[in-house]
Amino acid sequence: MNFLAHLHLAHLADSSLAGNLLADFVRGNPEEHYAPEVVSGIHMHRRVAPITLDVMWDHFLSRHWQTLSPDQPLADFVGYARRQVAPILPASPAGFQELNDHLWPERWLERYREMDFIRRVLGGMANRRPRLGALRDSWQDLDSHYPALEELFWQFYPQMMARAQAQEL
Repeated sequence: MNFLAHLHLAHLADSSLAGNLLADFVRGNPEEHYAPEVVSGIHMHRRVAPITLDVMWDHFLSRHWQTLSPDQPLADFVGYARRQVAPILPASPAGFQELNDHLWPERWLERYREMDFIRRVLGGMANRRPRLGALRDSWQDLDSHYPALEELFWQFYPQMMARAQAQEL
C-alpha cells in the first residue's frame, strides 16, 4: 500500500490527504458519507496501479524524499499528513482506524526506505488476504530488478508530481 505517494501527490495536487489515505477503506459511492474534499481525494486515489509496484514506489519516494521534496523533511511531512487525517478518524471505518493505529506510531512512511520493511509489508498483506498470496514472494522480483525499477521510478514519479501540481490527477 503506497500511502506515502498518495499523501505526497495529494498534497501537491491540493487534494484531501485524508481522502487519499481513506480510499482503500471506502466501497461504492463515497458522496453519501464524506465531505466533498474527502470524496475528491478518494477519487484521486482510485486511479493508482498494482499493489507491488505501489509499495515499491513508496520505497523509492521515501529513499529519495530529500531530492524530490527538499523544502520539507520527510518526518515533517509525515507529521503534517497525520494532522490532516486526524479529524476524519472518529467517523471512519474501523479498518481505517486500525491502520492509523499502526501507520503513524510505527513510522511506516519513513520505514518504506528499508527493503526489509517492504518485504514485511507485502508478506503482511498476503497473510491478511489469501487472494493476495502472490504478494508474499513478490519482493524477490522487486529486489532482483531493483536498478531497472528505480530508473522507471525516476521516469514516472516526477511526471506524476507535475500532473498533481497541475491538478491533472
